[in-house]
Amino acid sequence: MELNDWLLALHLLSAFSLVAAMIVFWVGIVVIRRTDLPEQVVAAGRLFPVAAVAVAVGSLGTIIFGIWLAISLDGVAVWSGWVIAAIILWAIGTETGRRGGTYFGTAIDRATESVASGSTAPDAKLAELARTQHGLLLHSISSLAILLILIDMIWKPGA
Repeated sequence: MELNDWLLALHLLSAFSLVAAMIVFWVGIVVIRRTDLPEQVVAAGRLFPVAAVAVAVGSLGTIIFGIWLAISLDGVAVWSGWVIAAIILWAIGTETGRRGGTYFGTAIDRATESVASGSTAPDAKLAELARTQHGLLLHSISSLAILLILIDMIWKPGA
């Protein structure tokens, strides 16, 4: 195997990590939004640190190995339209995902505090925090950006 083969393999593994993390976050978000019980929110919140590591690995790996590939491969350039589109979508996806996570992190923090104080009763404020429309919108935008990157990488419009 040549260097470019390794770069492509690492780029694809990073993309799988990013998509897997997005799915794990969706599972956690769906669970959190469906309950107002602190213990259930805390349980679902345990998924988030694992997914955050997968996002970090996936985000950094896709951008680093992707740009490296664009520089290394003949017939591909960093200034190609589809590469620039992928970089812009990557920035949108990572930033909206980061911002969306802070909304759900607030709900998880409140649930953790409630459980630590011994309160396991339904909490209206927790339900309000967990059902944040801003967090859901930002995570949806992040997911859409990742989906558009996958489409861009597969069909390479304008290449």
